[in-house]
Amino acid sequence: MTRLFCLTVFLSITSLIKAQTTESLRHKIEQIVAGKNVTVGVAISGNSGKDTISLNGDRQFPLQSVFKFHIALTILSQIDYGLFALDQKIEIQKKDLLPDLWSPLREENPDGGSFPISKLIEYAVSLSDNVACDALLKLVGGPNVVEDYFRKNNIRGLSIKLDEETQQSNWDLQFQNWTTPKAANEVLTKFYYNTEKFLSKESYDFIWKVMKETETGQNRLKGQLPKGTIIAHKTGSSGTNNEGLTAAVNDIGIVFLPNGQHFFISVFVTNSKEDAETNEKLIADIAIATWNYFILKTK
Repeated sequence: MTRLFCLTVFLSITSLIKAQTTESLRHKIEQIVAGKNVTVGVAISGNSGKDTISLNGDRQFPLQSVFKFHIALTILSQIDYGLFALDQKIEIQKKDLLPDLWSPLREENPDGGSFPISKLIEYAVSLSDNVACDALLKLVGGPNVVEDYFRKNNIRGLSIKLDEETQQSNWDLQFQNWTTPKAANEVLTKFYYNTEKFLSKESYDFIWKVMKETETGQNRLKGQLPKGTIIAHKTGSSGTNNEGLTAAVNDIGIVFLPNGQHFFISVFVTNSKEDAETNEKLIADIAIATWNYFILKTK
């Protein structure tokens, strides 16, 4: 009787695991989004690229601060070409510390200062600092240089036209900086696997360390994942306009599983009439559903 019970349990678990298909995950995500007054874009890749799924994957979504990851990758590639150095110091004057931009750097250094490029990247990516972002963007040669870098490396589905100061000055301008969820995930996968040697080992190790140290968006991809889960990610946010519309609540990243495997996930929320808590919970719900899917797949 005991053996029969064990066999039944084993077969039930096996059937449950086999039932975990990308279509089952897609259905779960569609259930999460259903009934919400939002547009959500999702791209997911895991199981060594064997399992992929997207929802509105080719639709354009405002990047907002997610593009700071793209800027960092571009300047690291220039460092690898010998144009700059990670420890090279960049002067940021008091006049550059614009009061309307989110900037922990400004709060900590109200008179400006001289900062190594490595520190500016940490501020821009881990803390989503807008002053540091625009300093790096100016150094790298401007938004078009960043966009061209990815296009030259056969990554399309994105547009980077404006710096933070410009896009924050007018609500409508943010839509000129956009990506598709699929393109966002492509950037994550290509640069993490680095098979085309986009970055040197030093630059590679540095950027993924910085991404793992991201402090923003604790209620997004990280929100419902088990405590201590390692995730390398970058967030983006638009705020809400006077009509109650939120244009961007974003989080893209790599989630590392307990067995040493990982999955790539990019989630974008736009055209939202929901509150901030709901927008972030959508991302957290999608992330934990994806986590559960891959956890079952690895058993």
